[in-house]
Amino acid sequence: MRDDLPILSRRECLDRLPPVWPEDLQPAIRAAVAAQPSHKIVVLDDDPTGTQTVHGVPVLTDLEPESLRAELGAPQPPCFFILTNSRSLAPDDARALNSRIAHCLAQFASRCSIVSRSDSTLRGHFPLETDVWAGILGPFDATILIPYFEAGGRYTIGDVHYVAHQDALVPAAQTPFARDPAFGFRHSNLRMWIEEKTRGRVRADAVGSIALDDLRQGGPAAVTARLLAFPAGSYAIVNAAAPRDLDVFVAGLLEAERAGRRYLFRTAAQFVAARIGQSPRPLLTARDLPLSRGGGGLIVAGSFVPQTTAQLAQLRSAPDLEFVELDVPALLAAAGGPCLREIRARIDSWVASGRDVAVATSRELVAGSDPAASLAIGARVSAALVDLVRHLDSRPGWMAAKGGITSSDIATRALGVRRALVEGQILPGVPVWRLGPESRWPDLPYVVFPGNVGGPDALARVLATLRARKAMGSHLNI
Repeated sequence: MRDDLPILSRRECLDRLPPVWPEDLQPAIRAAVAAQPSHKIVVLDDDPTGTQTVHGVPVLTDLEPESLRAELGAPQPPCFFILTNSRSLAPDDARALNSRIAHCLAQFASRCSIVSRSDSTLRGHFPLETDVWAGILGPFDATILIPYFEAGGRYTIGDVHYVAHQDALVPAAQTPFARDPAFGFRHSNLRMWIEEKTRGRVRADAVGSIALDDLRQGGPAAVTARLLAFPAGSYAIVNAAAPRDLDVFVAGLLEAERAGRRYLFRTAAQFVAARIGQSPRPLLTARDLPLSRGGGGLIVAGSFVPQTTAQLAQLRSAPDLEFVELDVPALLAAAGGPCLREIRARIDSWVASGRDVAVATSRELVAGSDPAASLAIGARVSAALVDLVRHLDSRPGWMAAKGGITSSDIATRALGVRRALVEGQILPGVPVWRLGPESRWPDLPYVVFPGNVGGPDALARVLATLRARKAMGSHLNI
């Protein structure tokens, strides 16, 4: 049975909270980060949407030890992402992949802080992944959970995690995300969620908490005191309802680390920017995006969450856009081969002629009989989208991929990306990558669009911005 916590008014709830800590702590955080030039924040990202809050930061999809060592040895920036895409994997495969990376980083453990970045709506392989990292790189003084994500409307208040929907704050377990066939859950209170996910190994009453009163009234000193008091090997959660809350937490965290403590983090995207003291870059405009030769643009959508479905419905009405729907039941019935070849030929023709194309999976979610079967279905659907893109002959002028697993598989398996640079965000929570020279289409502007971010017009707005960039390039004969 799912929890029956009340749905709150976002405006009224946030207005009742104490005011945020008055001091801007980002300059001090940046100074502390700069004072440790050999220390790296290594972010293990279980899908590529974790780059939602940063800019000027590299993303590795190449997991070879030499590549990891090179990134660890680079003087700047202070952090980098490793794309694992483990949310698409079965548990045993996710365990093996995380173990492999952890062993590669073991010799650098004293120079690293490890962040396991996952979904702000609590889906993913927890505690499996943090257990792997603790077993290989531990012990850690605590494993700290921080799913707050401002751009997505994810708040943790009173230890309860909420998902904003218009003015409502909906307890996370009462949202469609909690009914995910592979990663569903019943509790919105994060203490109880940890007990649920650890199957009772960690009891709710043993989970520590840093409250909003600690952050907003006690400040960094109160955070440090709380962190130092957590028992070794414990679990803890951080409440947060504004970006400044995480700045206060990081300032207190740095003091605890200077006292010799080590922590392992399971977080949403917001924490990474706070940890390195990075201020948001203004949203990318058409002029900010990299110029790229190529034909029409290409949108590929595989996410099934309600936000994506609403966005695709509005995108269909965009002028001069070719829209193709991939029939998932036919694909799973092994009847999709000829259809895929026909669709690929049409896409090639449209892109070569300069027309923009959107390809989306049919909207009815097909789930398996158990979580493993559901993950396998998702892998087959993603493989079909990869096949479409990998065998295109015509280079698009830009690409956008909707959904975490979809965007990861397209980047790595269809485009051959081994290293990309995060340019910034085109919409709140929607990063744009510049693909590396080793990729199939170097310098291609690639929009990594999370399935669960944005209002109904978000895809249409991204299309308009990318079209404006393409028009500038055409005007300059690029």
